Amino acid sequence: MTHETPPPVSSALPAHLDTGLLSPVRAGTPVEAAVGDSAWLQAMLDAEAGLARAQARCGTVPARAAEAITAAARADLLDVRELALAARETANPVVGLVKALTAVVAARSPEAAEYVHRGSTSQDVFDTGAMLVARRALDLIVADLRTTAGALGGLAVEHRDTVMAGRTLALHAVPTTFGLKAAGWRQLVLDAAERLERVRDGLPVALGGAAGTLAGYLQYAGEGADPATVLDELGAAFAAETGLADPVLPWHALRTPVADLAGALAHTAGALGKLAADVLVLTRTEIGEVTEPSVAGRGASSAMPHKRNPVLATLIRSAALQVPALAAVLMQCLPAEDERSAGVWHAEWQPLREALRLTGGAAHTAVELARGLTVRPERMRANLEATGGGLVSERVSAVLAPRIGKTAAKELVTQASLVAAATGRPLADALAELPQLAGILTRAEAAALLDPAAYTGLAGPLVDRALKTREGAARTPTP
Repeated sequence: MTHETPPPVSSALPAHLDTGLLSPVRAGTPVEAAVGDSAWLQAMLDAEAGLARAQARCGTVPARAAEAITAAARADLLDVRELALAARETANPVVGLVKALTAVVAARSPEAAEYVHRGSTSQDVFDTGAMLVARRALDLIVADLRTTAGALGGLAVEHRDTVMAGRTLALHAVPTTFGLKAAGWRQLVLDAAERLERVRDGLPVALGGAAGTLAGYLQYAGEGADPATVLDELGAAFAAETGLADPVLPWHALRTPVADLAGALAHTAGALGKLAADVLVLTRTEIGEVTEPSVAGRGASSAMPHKRNPVLATLIRSAALQVPALAAVLMQCLPAEDERSAGVWHAEWQPLREALRLTGGAAHTAVELARGLTVRPERMRANLEATGGGLVSERVSAVLAPRIGKTAAKELVTQASLVAAATGRPLADALAELPQLAGILTRAEAAALLDPAAYTGLAGPLVDRALKTREGAARTPTP
């Protein structure tokens, strides 16, 4: 048995680099760069530099040393691949980072090198870096969500009274309006933005030392240092230097910040997934009520020239299906043992990064989808006729109930609906031919009652209330 030699791998990019080939929803989006290896490395360096400056504020590190450490804390001065490989020997990337950063500082200021990572531990640096990465990613995601909500609000206003079939369990139910559907999408997107903002504004620094007691920091503060003063001043200074929050307790083994972040990301991906799922239904060939924005070459099929696939909604939905699973991994890391877990903390890193970039990719994609969505009222009107008036049968039952009783009304309308469906005739004709309704309901009255445009309930006022309640919340962010 012979084996063909596989073709050589292209050397245009390093073989280890994750280019997003299998994750097109985030490929090329701003969040991809914000959570990539270089960004994560820079965030950990920012944590080291911020800690040195915080200690300088508190008088435990010379100001010049903090300045030298800050100047050296640049990702472009380190080899991220070497750090990744070194992390296999220590189970985290911070040990190698501290060694490499210390070498860079020592080459510039030997005396300052003594103050790198002073009193700290790997988890302080990594977790603070993770919160910095998350905050920067959430800034991008929230901005995209606000922009998306603004576009959806415009659709809600424009199509406040555009009648369409409401669908339940995949079938026509009663009439609704496209404006109400768009207002619902907007509501979900704004809910997600607000959740992410609350989480973002509470992301904390990690400051605990080797086992969450800050013993190393207190030791380096010198003999006679007041423990309460060290605790209050160092935490506040570190928070100020990084722009993060100052937690009440070290959270090395109290993973609420990560769990909260996971929950908010899963909700956001799901909210965007609802928009995508609806678009995928409404854009079906036989429905055709909306279409995605048209871009030359987008959505092309490799085998079927006639197709233009709904790429944007497909990408968003793919993220919506993945992020909750990633969030579940992060949630199950809450029951961590001791003051630092073996493997549980480590299991958070990649799922957190992936959840951030998938959600960010979906939010960025949603902007284009919402801004460019084409609504086709003529198709909506045509589809309203698919059941020959059956879409509004509920209204006829409600009108007949006071005249002949609720049970009899429902039975007769059901009977007429079955006849209409079997014969392909309008429901109004089937109702008019029922002898039980002679002198009770004329064909003209039945036809009027079965007009979908006259049975959209409070759809219009609901749109007005939704837009008024949160007006201004969905404004497009200023560039």
